[in-house]
Amino acid sequence: MTDSPVTRPHATGPDARARALDEALDWLVRLQCANEADTLAFEQWLSAAPENAEAYVEAEALWNGAPLRQAAMHMHQHQRRSLRGRLRAHWKPLATAAVLLVGLFTFGNLPVRLQADHLTVVGERQRLELDDGAKVLLNTNSAFASDQQGGRQVARLLQGEAYFQVPGGAQLPLEVQAGPVRAQVRDTDFAVRYLDGEAQVRVQRGDVDLQGARDQRIRLSAGDSISVGPQGFGQRQRPDMHKDLAWVDGRLVFENCPLSQVLAEVRRYYPGWIINRNDHLDDMAVTGNYRLDQPLETLRALAHITSAQLHEFPAVVIIN
Repeated sequence: MTDSPVTRPHATGPDARARALDEALDWLVRLQCANEADTLAFEQWLSAAPENAEAYVEAEALWNGAPLRQAAMHMHQHQRRSLRGRLRAHWKPLATAAVLLVGLFTFGNLPVRLQADHLTVVGERQRLELDDGAKVLLNTNSAFASDQQGGRQVARLLQGEAYFQVPGGAQLPLEVQAGPVRAQVRDTDFAVRYLDGEAQVRVQRGDVDLQGARDQRIRLSAGDSISVGPQGFGQRQRPDMHKDLAWVDGRLVFENCPLSQVLAEVRRYYPGWIINRNDHLDDMAVTGNYRLDQPLETLRALAHITSAQLHEFPAVVIIN
């Protein structure tokens, strides 16, 4: 199987349901060896029609154990018998797909995370203390490693986000590496986010000396923020640290923020698919303060304040 599953011509009623079930089975098999393009195509297929997400959840439920199977029974009981027969013929590839699908939601970028000493899954945070006394809070879906180099502590954020509290009095500064940026710090509190090849540094207390591409250097002070990409530094910013670093206290804070950006942030904490099928909601301004360990409750609150409908399935939430 070398091509992504084909989306069949759109149908309505029972025909649409049958088409969706056929395509869901194709995706279950295809995702056993998915690449980045396959994952993007899968997301597009999920959001293309409301019956697609329901069909995929039902197909997955048949081989993923009793709890999901019981949830699927409430959707379309009459379809299960014929689908089970089709799944039985593909049981071995689907078993492999199960492992990889769990990895998609739980482990993310596997090659990067194999280099890590510490990992967090989606929705998890983890507290660490380095040998030099620095404290680290890892945010959701992050990979982190640290070691001693030349008598100095070197911390590497391989993926995700971390908040550092570095005490004063150390003989040597802590070095923090995150993709295109290196930071030298003493007696400071700051955060680093490294996603999609770009780093974002936010300083809450003290000073941070940064080194970027082509040996560019800059010093940030408390209240400063800057993005760093392969081409070097962006513009120094003075953001609202109360909002940007609210995750450190277990919160998500938004003020007049477009719903599209809010959903992008909530997706970082929800171990499944969040699909917005109403483009008119994207630009709707949202203000709120939510617990980051309760993403489903956050989605329910967002649906309420935007007068949207929320359809909840195992591992899939659809906003209409």
